[in-house]
Amino acid sequence: MEKNESFIQERFEELMTCSLHPLSNEDKNDIKRAFDLANSHYAGFTQSDGSPYILHELNVAVAAMKEIGLGPTSAICSLLHAIHLKSDYKIEQIREDFGDNVADIVEGFHRISELQTERISFQSDAFRTLFLSLVDDMRVILIRLAHRLNDIRNIELLGDKRDAFINEIKYIYIPIAHRLGLYRIKTEFEERVMLFEHPDIYKTISEEIKHSKTKREVFIQDFVRPLERELLKQHFDIEIKWRTKSVPSIWAKMKRQNVEFDEVYDLFAIRVVLNSKAKNEKEDCWKVYSIITNIYPPNPKRLRDWISTPKASGYESLHTTVMGQDKRWVEVQIRSQRMDEDAEKGQAAHWQYKGVMRKKNTEDWLSQVRDILENPDQIIHDESYQPGSKRKTETIFVFTPKGDLKQLAKGSTLLDFAYEIHTDVGAGCTGGLVNDKLVPIRHVLENGDKVSIVTSKKQKPKLDWLAIVTTDKARSRIKRQLKEEKYREAEQGKELFNRKLKNWKIRVSDDIINLLVRHYKLDTGIDLYYLIAEEKIDLLDLKKTILQIIEKENNPVKTSETAQKPDIKSAEKSQVDETIYIGDNLKNVNYKIAKCCNPIQGDKVFGFVTTMGGITIHRNNCPNASRMRERYPYRVLDVKWMQQKEDSHSAINLRILGEDELGVVGSITAVVAADLRIKMRSVNFKTKGKRFEGKITVLVKNFNHLNELIAKIKKVSGVEKVLRVK
Repeated sequence: MEKNESFIQERFEELMTCSLHPLSNEDKNDIKRAFDLANSHYAGFTQSDGSPYILHELNVAVAAMKEIGLGPTSAICSLLHAIHLKSDYKIEQIREDFGDNVADIVEGFHRISELQTERISFQSDAFRTLFLSLVDDMRVILIRLAHRLNDIRNIELLGDKRDAFINEIKYIYIPIAHRLGLYRIKTEFEERVMLFEHPDIYKTISEEIKHSKTKREVFIQDFVRPLERELLKQHFDIEIKWRTKSVPSIWAKMKRQNVEFDEVYDLFAIRVVLNSKAKNEKEDCWKVYSIITNIYPPNPKRLRDWISTPKASGYESLHTTVMGQDKRWVEVQIRSQRMDEDAEKGQAAHWQYKGVMRKKNTEDWLSQVRDILENPDQIIHDESYQPGSKRKTETIFVFTPKGDLKQLAKGSTLLDFAYEIHTDVGAGCTGGLVNDKLVPIRHVLENGDKVSIVTSKKQKPKLDWLAIVTTDKARSRIKRQLKEEKYREAEQGKELFNRKLKNWKIRVSDDIINLLVRHYKLDTGIDLYYLIAEEKIDLLDLKKTILQIIEKENNPVKTSETAQKPDIKSAEKSQVDETIYIGDNLKNVNYKIAKCCNPIQGDKVFGFVTTMGGITIHRNNCPNASRMRERYPYRVLDVKWMQQKEDSHSAINLRILGEDELGVVGSITAVVAADLRIKMRSVNFKTKGKRFEGKITVLVKNFNHLNELIAKIKKVSGVEKVLRVK
C-alpha cells in the first residue's frame, strides 16, 4: 500500500513539472484540486493488474501535457474523465467546481468513448469524420489520443478488448497523429501495433537491424565525413544526425518492393540541421542542398520540397536522395533547428514556438487543429492564416444495429434512415429504436445515434411522408412508390368502374372518359380511376354525369364545351378503327412526335391517343411501347407515313463507341461531311484510357438515309458500336 502511495505521488509530481509551458500558481492549484478529488473518488478502484486506478488517469494527464503539448485544462480533464462513471460526482458538479470548459470536454470525451468501433476498418474515414463532428472542443480528440497512447503501453490490461482497441489505433489514431505531425506518437503506435499483430516478423527485423548496426555505422561515417568537411568550410553551423527507420516502416518497404531485408536500400536517413537566422533559413537549406548534391549525385525524382510548401501539419524540410559510396542510395533531410524542433515534437511544438498556447489564443489554436484534421491537404502554416469560427457540420453519422455507419444530411429523420437502408424497409417503416428508445418515423436523428427500424407488412407510403423526409433519396423513392401504388389502386378502380357500367347496362367510349376527366378537373384517366378506388367520387354522381354526357351526344347542342373539342372525334372516334397517315402535308390530324424515341420518316411507328384528344407518334421499339400496348390497347392506332417534302430533315443523336486509334475522330467526321444530304449540328468526343465515346447530332432525310450513314460509320477503323439514342 505504501509503495502504491509513493508511486502515485511520484507520478503526480511529474505531472506538475512536465508542461511545455511554465504553469502559474493558479494552474497548479487547479490541477492539485482535481487530483485530490479524483484520488478520493477512485479510492478502491483498481486496474486488472491490481494497481490503483488513479495511476491510469495520471498517466493520461502526463501524456497529454508532456507528449502532445496540451495545457492545464486538459490535465484536469484527463484526471476527471471517468469520475462521473465510477462515483456519484456528476457532470453538473464538475461544471460547478471547474467551469464549463472542463465539463464540456469531459462530456465530449464520454460521447466519443461510447461509439461502436467493431467494424471500423471498413469505414475508417467515416469514423474519423464522425469523431470530429461529435465534438466542439478539439481537446477531446487530443486527450483521447493521450488515453489510447497510455492504453497501448499497457495493452496487457485490456484483456479481450485488445483486438477492437488495436483497430481503433490503426484506423483512427495513427492517421490523426500523422495529420497533426505528432510523429513520435505515430511511430510508437505503429511499433506497438506491429508487435501485437506480427510479433515474429517484428522480432526478426529488429534482430536484422541490430546485427547490421556496426556495418551501417561505418557506411554512415564514410558518407558524412566529406559533407561535414565541405559544410564547415563554407562556414555553416550544422549538426548532422542519423536514425534507422522504424521496424513498421522497413516492413512496409519490404512488402511494397517485394524484397528481403538486405535489399532495402534506405534503412536510415541522414539529417543536416542548420543553426540559421529565421530570415535566412530557407535560403541556407537550399545552399546546403547544392553543396550535398555537388558531392553526391541526386535522384531528381526523389526531391521533396516541404520548405516552400509545408505539409498541412506544418512539417518543413527539404528531402533528397543521393547516391553514396558503393552506389547505395541515401536519403538526406535538410532543415533548420526550428524546423527540426517542430518535426520532432509535432504540431504542438509549432504552436508553442509561435506562442499560441497562451490562454487567450486557445480558441485560435483549437480552430487550427480542427482545420488540419478536417482538411488534411490544406496548408495553414502561413502567418496570415485566420482560423474560422466554430464549425457546423452539414452531415451526421448514425449506426445500424450491426455497427455499420450511414451518412445522412443534418436534420434527417428516422424515415430518411429507413430509406437509406433499403426502399422496402422505408416503405414498411412504422417507427424505430434510437439508442434503445422507441421513437416515431418523424424523429430527427443526431450524430452517433444507434438506430433500428421497426416495420410492418401492412404499412404503406403516404403522401404526408414527403413532409417528413429531408433527403432526396427518400423523397424520390416515396414519390415513385406513391405513383406505383396509385397505378395499382387505379387498376382496381377501373375494374370497379367497368363492373358498375355493366350493371347499369351503359357502354362508355374513350370520348366520354375524356369528358369525365375534364368534368372532375383531373389530368388523366388514371386520376379518375384512382379516385373511384379511393371512394372519393360518388358512384351515383358518376352515373348521373355519364348519362348527361350520353344524352348530349345523342342530342347534340352547340355548347361551349363541344365547341372547344372539335378534333377529339376526328382524331380518335372516326379514326380509331382505321389507319392514320402522317407527314408534312397533313394538317387536319392533331399529332406530335414522341420525345422518348424521336421517330423519323421511315421508322415503323404507332399512334397513341392522349387523354386530351391528341395523338403521339412512337417507334414500335420505343422503351414505353410494351407498357402502352399492354395497359391501353384501345388507345393504340395504326400509323403510316405519307411521302415527305424533298427538303425535309429530322434531327438524330448517334452514340459512337470504340478503340481510340490515331485519327479515328477525323475519319468519322469526314464520313458524315462527305454525304452532302446530311447536316451536322454538333460533335462531342471524349477518351478514357484506350477507349473513346462520341456523340453526334445529324439531320437526316429518313430511316433508310440514317441506316446508310450508320453503316458507313461502322466501317471506320476503331469504331465498334453506333447507337441511335434519345
